[in-house]
This record gives sequence, C-alpha cells and structure tokens, in this order.
Amino acid sequence: MDEQQHRQIDSARVLEVLARGDMSIEASMPYSSNYTLLSSVVYEDVRLLGIYKPRRGERPLWDFPRGTLYQREVAAYLISEALGFGLVPPTVIRDGPYGVGMLQLFIENDEESHLFTMLKDGGYDDVIRRLCAFDVLVNNADRKGGHALKALDGRLWAIDHGICFHFEPKLRTVLWDFVGEPLPADVQRALCGLRERLDANDSLAERLSGLLEKAELRALRRRLNSLISDGCYPPPGPGPNVPWPPV
Repeated sequence: MDEQQHRQIDSARVLEVLARGDMSIEASMPYSSNYTLLSSVVYEDVRLLGIYKPRRGERPLWDFPRGTLYQREVAAYLISEALGFGLVPPTVIRDGPYGVGMLQLFIENDEESHLFTMLKDGGYDDVIRRLCAFDVLVNNADRKGGHALKALDGRLWAIDHGICFHFEPKLRTVLWDFVGEPLPADVQRALCGLRERLDANDSLAERLSGLLEKAELRALRRRLNSLISDGCYPPPGPGPNVPWPPV
C-alpha cells in the first residue's frame, strides 16, 4: 500500500504509521521560512508521505518561545479533532533524521487552488465558516490563502499552524468575510463540547498542557468562552490583521 491509498486508512492507522514508520527525506519544500521536508514513511505494509518540520530548523521569532512551533502544529491538530472539524491533517511529534519535530500527513492537492479560489468557486461555505471559527479559537497569526489546500478529492485541509496559541491577540487572517455574523449551530455545539472536555480535564487537556504554556492555555479558554457567549464572528483586533503575503 502506498501514499495514493491513504484515504482508505482510518486516522488512527495514519497516526500509527506517522509515529512508528521509518522515515526517509525525499525533498525540501520550496518557499518555507522553516525547514520543511517532504518525507516518506514506511510501517508494515503502509507507505505514506509526510511533512517533517524539525525543531532545530525553526527560525526564531521574537514573540514566540523558541523551539515550540512544532508543538503548536500538534496542538492545532488536537483542537481540530476535538471539535470534530477534521481540518488539520493527522500530525504527530516524533524523532526524525534531524531530531525531534512534527510529522504531518502530506496532502496531495490542486496547486492552483487556495482559499480565494474556493470562496469564488462555491461549495465551501460551511467548512470555511468552521475554519474561520477555528482560527479565532487558536489565535492563528498566519492564515494565508495558500494555507488551505484543496485535496484531489475536493476536501479542504488547513496547514501551517506553527504560530498559533499566543496568549496575546494576534489573529492575522485573510478570512474576515463573516465578521458580526452568528456562528453556525454546528460550530456552537462543537465549541460547547470542547469546553466540556477541557473543564473535565480529560486526556485532551493533559496533552495540551504538555504542548502549550499555562498562559496560552488560559488564553485559549478565554477565547473559547468569548466565542460561546458572543455567538458570532468577532471583528479584527489590534493590527496588523492580514498576513503578508496574503497567499
């Protein structure tokens, strides 16, 4: 079985392959500010392609703790799954050829498509509204149009969440289309379900506490509570509010 067949594997199996498989670097991904390496991963009868971002290849940022971007990628995956949104490809922390980092399932995609084309083409309103709420919740500081992929089967996937979860407001996104509109009912239910899990201090809360700082977890809960109580998409906060370049 190769990467072309990964859609037939359930997410638990994909996570197992990513976490346990033998890794080989295939190529360096272009236009990346941090080391971003296309890797093959082989485990038992399964071969997948993954995106490997080692901690040692992270470019230091003045406003984020050094060496934590890979952890934030995994935290974003956990939040997306806990909400039931399925936006972020399966992502794990593991040791690789260049040390510890994150490994995420590579999504074969239409390279001519991005958020702007999907908005124009139509048919993506529901998932983009979920993505918009997700970005508010995780405080995404870099939602470019190209950070949403249109898979070959048409599914939207969201990637590049290394600069999320800061405790200060840093939302920078190209998605300001829904400001002031009510959150869809399914989004509100998902947010309430997430709050119940975090309040229960279950395994999700425990895993997040190993990935994010205490101040960041408190800020996450504040944003979650605000989204639930306000019930609508918030307006832009302190600028800048749009990433550059936008795609």
